[in-house]
Amino acid sequence: MWAEKVLALRAALPAATQTLAGPVISHLRMRKDATEIAALLSAGEAIDRVHAAVPDLLRPGRTERQVGEQIAALLLDEGHVRVDFIIVGSGPNGASPHHEVSDRVLARGDVVVVDIGGTMPDGYRSDCTRTYAIGEAPAEFAASYQVLQQAQAAAVEWARAGVTCESVDEAARSVLARAGMGDLFIHRTGHGIGLETHEEPYIVAGNDTVLAAGMAFSIEPGFYVEGKFGARIEDIVIATADGVLVANHQSRDLVVA
Repeated sequence: MWAEKVLALRAALPAATQTLAGPVISHLRMRKDATEIAALLSAGEAIDRVHAAVPDLLRPGRTERQVGEQIAALLLDEGHVRVDFIIVGSGPNGASPHHEVSDRVLARGDVVVVDIGGTMPDGYRSDCTRTYAIGEAPAEFAASYQVLQQAQAAAVEWARAGVTCESVDEAARSVLARAGMGDLFIHRTGHGIGLETHEEPYIVAGNDTVLAAGMAFSIEPGFYVEGKFGARIEDIVIATADGVLVANHQSRDLVVA
């Protein structure tokens, strides 16, 4: 509520203790029921349809901004009521995990990270990242991308009710580290999703929260080489007793546009 309301309550109830509601609300929101899971799966299908159309948009001579504008229109066409974010990181811009769009012109040989998401009519969010190449990607990129696929698959396979959030992060991170790429993975492995794009549980080192059935979160390891390129593979998953439901099904291979 507004600060003036908080202060008014404090003045009216001087003996009461006011605390943040986050610790209570976040635990309630972390575990999704069947209706919420269905909503997240539907959002995943919608964002998959958008990613299916992305390769046709990635053409030399176009700018990241132009591609982003078309993706925004596709998000709405495919059932979202709001565009929440669009990242089109081409070439060296892909090395910044939180790059949005710029006037950089796409060129043959570029690797392009496309991370997009929006809000569906029921309020639940989509979020999915795929990595594309315009023509043939740099030779040094291909082997690293295969390691990234292995890291993402390892984390998805490990995630289930009963394991900790930090262990899912480690499942992805350890694969990259064994390949000498640990220093190139510079963000957490994932975040919860539901009525907000980023909510608990966070899939990150130091979070010993134990996953429970119904918890929904992203698994999105990446690697980033400053001045050259980046890559990320992101799916939304929902924990079950014996694994996860995966909400996104577009190919995780490097898609050549």
